[in-house]
Amino acid sequence: MTATPVQPAPQSIQAASKLLADAIAQVQRVIVGQEHMVEQLMVALLAKGHCLLEGVPGTAKTLAVRSFATVVGGEFARIQFTPDLVPSDIVGTRIYSAKKESFDIQLGPVFVNFVLADEINRAPAKVQSAMLEIMAEKQVSIGGKTHPAPEPFIVIATQNPIESEGVYPLPEAQRDRFLLKVDVDYPRGNEEFEILRRMSIKAPQPNPVLNPEVVLQLQDQASHIFVHNLVAEYIVRLVLASRNPSDFGMPDLASVISIGCSSRATLGLVAASRALALIHGRDYVLPTDVQSVAKDVMAHRLVLTFDAVADNIAPGQVVERIVAMVPPPTPVWNQPQTGAPGGRG
Repeated sequence: MTATPVQPAPQSIQAASKLLADAIAQVQRVIVGQEHMVEQLMVALLAKGHCLLEGVPGTAKTLAVRSFATVVGGEFARIQFTPDLVPSDIVGTRIYSAKKESFDIQLGPVFVNFVLADEINRAPAKVQSAMLEIMAEKQVSIGGKTHPAPEPFIVIATQNPIESEGVYPLPEAQRDRFLLKVDVDYPRGNEEFEILRRMSIKAPQPNPVLNPEVVLQLQDQASHIFVHNLVAEYIVRLVLASRNPSDFGMPDLASVISIGCSSRATLGLVAASRALALIHGRDYVLPTDVQSVAKDVMAHRLVLTFDAVADNIAPGQVVERIVAMVPPPTPVWNQPQTGAPGGRG
């Protein structure tokens, strides 16, 4: 198979959108269905955030991340989290050199562009907390020295929601570090048939489309997507509604939500909406962009009450209710004041 040449950095929004579409298409050559998961991986990359994938085993989470890293380029490392891991296994440690009569720094596997933290909830609390600094600050302190992570840097973690034995659920502080949490469902019937047809003989291989330098330019391009004040206020209202639902006509949610979304959710909604707008070829954010990313940005940041958990209420359902109840901004089209109908819409 002839490898597709890596594309140069785009100069316009349309060129960037086409390049991103080509990258997503390469991942889709390998991954059947799961369009939402693949798109959200690209959103997390453009928004400089981390992504948590949750789904039962066998739903192509690891394969999707590996294919995504191949298409985007850069260095990739997979860390299989187990209960016997210690923090130095992932961030690195000091090793004594008898020849030098001093300690050398041995950096861990997290110093790559893409870290796949496979089954992150199998690691104990010490290992999970060791990930906090590099996820939040993109650096690691070893032996009194700070070592920055390479750019771009993104952590994509997976976890299994159905097992409860031998796992350590992520604490709220670490869940908040993830920009997105994507629920990965089973494929549909026609997709299952395509998986059988495509993967049972010789699995296709993705071709690299981007490289770290192009990714950095795309991230900068996404950060300059225009956000109107009305859209920004809409984002703020969504977050405030998760904290004080009674103020937004949802008094029934007051007994459901224990802790609302943090300010990271506000910034995350803006960053993710900008990234989605760039993928769709626009230089401005629409309220529909915010609605598309709201569940994945907000749901894992909500803490529900014990009664709500006992009633099997999912955080995603709460976010869907908030999005449905908080009205988006209504556009007002500029037209000459001639008295003709339709001057406002």
